[in-house]
Amino acid sequence: MTPASDEPRAAATAVAPGERGAVRIADRVVAKIAAQAAREALGPLPKDAVPPHATVVTHHGTARVRVHLELDYPSDIGARCAAVRRHVVERVGALVDMDVREVAVHVERLHPDRTQGRA
Repeated sequence: MTPASDEPRAAATAVAPGERGAVRIADRVVAKIAAQAAREALGPLPKDAVPPHATVVTHHGTARVRVHLELDYPSDIGARCAAVRRHVVERVGALVDMDVREVAVHVERLHPDRTQGRA
């Protein structure tokens, strides 16, 4: 008779890899990762800006992401949005192994740089 501590280990190895099931990552978890990635891509935010937030729809290992954010102005808005897109695709892909098919960036508010033009 084998010791009781060996029984769970033996039962776990008896299941074939294809029959073990799958892990499903909740949309809200992917959304939190996408929002954090957007924060990382943007760097420091204007002091009165709301941090980025995201919504996500996942389907069969792919994700469609919408990121809502605020930016300082003047700045290269297109370049900053492109950086957010790239970083969200990279981080979501790396952390949850999902193919991100779309990242829509919604700039909800621009924060003027109050120090611009002052000498």
